[in-house]
Amino acid sequence: MITKRIARILTVGVFSSLLIVLSTSAIELVDGKTYFLKPPRLTSSTTSQNGTYIWGATYYFTVEIPEGAGESLQRLEIILQAGAGRPVFTSSRTEAFEGTRQRPKDKIALKDVRIDPKTQAIAVTFDPPVNPGKTVTLRIYPVRNPSTGGTYLYGVTAFPSGKRPASQFLGFGRIRIYDREQD
Repeated sequence: MITKRIARILTVGVFSSLLIVLSTSAIELVDGKTYFLKPPRLTSSTTSQNGTYIWGATYYFTVEIPEGAGESLQRLEIILQAGAGRPVFTSSRTEAFEGTRQRPKDKIALKDVRIDPKTQAIAVTFDPPVNPGKTVTLRIYPVRNPSTGGTYLYGVTAFPSGKRPASQFLGFGRIRIYDREQD
């Protein structure tokens, strides 16, 4: 009897400390963390040039924010997780637009683009955040493609709007780089 009573008290205490406040459009915990109701989806990752050493290639990462996402997309992070080489990116040329690579629409303003000099991790903050029901594509320019061919896996993580956004890993964007024959 006492054990069941203690378990019930503990259960109520745990649930009340993790109380989720549901509004019509968001999930926010009592501590202020925001979450997506339905997470965005990474739908494609491609490159305009897939040979080693190529200058002027463009990498595209496309993410869909579903109607029922509950929160706008504030930030995306893209981090190389696997690959034989490491391309070097430039933040000044990073762009975002609504739509896909094949069907680009309006340009989306970026508040901030940060590239970690050691890891080449890219963090892009949208200004304003991208609303649910939209598709956004990042256009990222490496200085040149890696010198080693192979499959490069980029981890893509989304962050909702809010002061304390909880990250949502969307999956791996796969970009294949092929060895070119040297002259």
